[in-house]
Amino acid sequence: MSEDLHLRKSKAASYSGSTVNGDRGDKAGKHVASSISEDVTAHNEDNDEGKNIEFGIDRSDQASSFTAFFSVVCVVAGTGALGLPYALSQGGWIGLFILALSWILSVYTGILLIRSLYYDGKTRLSSYQEVATAAFGKIGGWIAFFFTAITLVGVPVLYLLLSGLNLHNVAKGTSAELTFPIWVIICTAIVAIPFCFFRSLKEIGFLSAFGMLSTVVVILIVLGVAVKEAPNQTNIVHNSVIWDMFPIALSSIAFSFGGNPVYAHVEAGMRNRKDWNKVIIAGLTFCVFLYFLVAVPGYYVYGTTAKSPIYDNLPEGGPKAASIIIITIHLILATPILLTSFAIDVEKMLKINPEHRTFVVEWSLRFLFRGTLIVAIAVVAIYVPFFGDFMALLGAFSNCALVFIFPVIFYYKLTGFRGKPWWDYILAFLTVLLGVVGLIFGTISAIQALNDDFKNM
Repeated sequence: MSEDLHLRKSKAASYSGSTVNGDRGDKAGKHVASSISEDVTAHNEDNDEGKNIEFGIDRSDQASSFTAFFSVVCVVAGTGALGLPYALSQGGWIGLFILALSWILSVYTGILLIRSLYYDGKTRLSSYQEVATAAFGKIGGWIAFFFTAITLVGVPVLYLLLSGLNLHNVAKGTSAELTFPIWVIICTAIVAIPFCFFRSLKEIGFLSAFGMLSTVVVILIVLGVAVKEAPNQTNIVHNSVIWDMFPIALSSIAFSFGGNPVYAHVEAGMRNRKDWNKVIIAGLTFCVFLYFLVAVPGYYVYGTTAKSPIYDNLPEGGPKAASIIIITIHLILATPILLTSFAIDVEKMLKINPEHRTFVVEWSLRFLFRGTLIVAIAVVAIYVPFFGDFMALLGAFSNCALVFIFPVIFYYKLTGFRGKPWWDYILAFLTVLLGVVGLIFGTISAIQALNDDFKNM
């Protein structure tokens, strides 16, 4: 049983390290950030009563831009950050360039996606799926829904799996020792409270602040221990670039910015929608700062021996145990945010809302749907073999498509190809190219991992 749990942890950690999350003062980066931050809210005005009425929606009681910032960081910069030293060990120091490029392009697509919500200047589309439907009809909408479901449901399964494994291993040999399934059930029960009893991301926004804080603390612990361990490391090997492994490292790094399926709901909960460009730029810039903070010292100290997650390289003791527990807290806090984004989309499709149901019926149906969903996720986390590698295979498609390929294609389809500034065409080409390369080589890597799984059964 312990060997099986270790295998599942390594596979799940490897995938979550690729999902899902260096000089930000670079002039080119500033030019891109300022150029793509065009204000798309010229139509928004406060009414005479001081309420913020935007596209027919009263936003006077919505969450702040700081809450939206925390949500972006909590969703994007999770366990993926802890897998970046391992990604550098696969591809070499050139991975830092790919990390910076992925940051710029993910900011670009995050802005394009929200622009697409308001493409006609009259109404606001409510989700990634509606943008796809507006661009390519029902077929496009269902394709986008399939990919977003993979991310917004599949990643929470992995998070609960990892949370159960982490707590199981930490408690092993102590008076708190429990079986792996029981720990998964406990984690699921904790996640179910905010997920089942709060309707929108605005209501669970406080979770994102604590989730972001937990990630920062773990990265600081890893940084401190790595610096302390540096003098004790000998014969450490570093590479500038490893060409045969570089494409796989590229796909792993590119996956670390996978928050696009949640952005529409985060932006919907903002009081000042005009601040979205600032939020996405600040949020992803903070994420990439954390990424460099863990990737550079992690790879420098441990070189080609770096593991995913990087805290597995730390010596046994308090810092390693604290890192495992704190990152588990992050996983538990991030899961309701992802699941709520998915539930909002499905509930709109099923018309589970105040416009179509009475209060009692609406809440009863919502509780039934979300309760069934969270139980199904727990069952999959406990019993499905090789789930991490199956998700890696699907994630190679879903993350690259949702983060890099679809936003560009949808935006150009909705707004037309002509009339864009020259730099927009360059960014669009680089974004789609990065997405396609990550998709191809991420798929190859996942298929190889699955093949090894079945051979070792």
